[in-house]
Amino acid sequence: MASFGAVKLLLCGDVMTGRGVDQIMSHPLDPGLHEGFVASALDYVRLAEAANGPIPRAVGFDYIWGDALAAWDALAPDVRIINLETAVTRSDAYMPKGINYRMSPDHIACLTAAGIDACALANNHVLDWGETGLTETLAVLERSGIRTAGAGADLVAAETPAVIETRGASRVLMIACATGDCGVPESWAAASERAGVNRVDLSDATVDRIAHAFAATRRPGDIAIVSIHWGPNFGYAIPEAHRRFARALIDRAGVSVVHGHSSHHPMAAEVHHERLILYGSGDLLNDYEGIGGMEDYRGDLTAAYLPTIDPESGALVSVEITPFRTFRFQLKTPGVEDFAWLRTRLGREYEQFGLRLEEPSPGLLRLRWDKAA
Repeated sequence: MASFGAVKLLLCGDVMTGRGVDQIMSHPLDPGLHEGFVASALDYVRLAEAANGPIPRAVGFDYIWGDALAAWDALAPDVRIINLETAVTRSDAYMPKGINYRMSPDHIACLTAAGIDACALANNHVLDWGETGLTETLAVLERSGIRTAGAGADLVAAETPAVIETRGASRVLMIACATGDCGVPESWAAASERAGVNRVDLSDATVDRIAHAFAATRRPGDIAIVSIHWGPNFGYAIPEAHRRFARALIDRAGVSVVHGHSSHHPMAAEVHHERLILYGSGDLLNDYEGIGGMEDYRGDLTAAYLPTIDPESGALVSVEITPFRTFRFQLKTPGVEDFAWLRTRLGREYEQFGLRLEEPSPGLLRLRWDKAA
């Protein structure tokens, strides 16, 4: 019988490497945009430079990760997962939706440079460049050895869990899905003969479908994750429907982690029956520097989450959190005041679920909870 060692995950929220971020790499796409107020992706670079100073061009593929790579390497996660909220395509067949993200396929090495193992694709930007853009995105990621979940050539493909091998005997199974309340239109939903995303409602029937999909693939020692794009971009309130659905995934589908995202800032977390719920992981990388209007949320302060799971029971062992500040399109270690702001803000949100934050070493946070909860 196989012996299963603990598995540490790296879970990141929205990674948006298109638009302005694409422009600072070596082979950017045409910067032309189809937005109402900004005509060029280079305008987002200029906004960021006006706020924080010059940004280099033709940067290396590891540039955007900045201080994160050393921080994560020191913590040694077994599996690295992001929500990729950008099409990877040269398609010009944009959807007339106001904001369209795409990154050049020549820049896919910016993901492999960070050792990304899998991307959740069920979100409101993966089809920004139509079915052609989605098909190319899937092909580029597959060629790069990066697993995907949440979008595909049909509904079966979109619903099928990504299977991610670890260094031990365990595997990580990830189902990705998205809801209408984060801006995914019904027309993007995958169907029997239509490419698209795994668009779901928060019903018991959806929980049952997810449970069935895991059961069809699962074997002893596997760790099940649901990565879900839901809710608005700003705000700390947790809808009761989100909380009920997340708990049902744990109780009825055997999920160890509910990896929520869509909010542009980190939100509350909960530990339910020794399983982790991240209601909003926050954006990890974007090109929003210099855009005003939501400064109170400090969207420039972000975090990555590293839960360690016991594969034998599926239970949560520990959760480490690495905070960063986005600065010149790069993840940087936050200063003392920024770190304190994020710790205080997150601590306030976590407190409602009986969670506490501690700082075991400079620049690192750790989650504490009542093991009986």
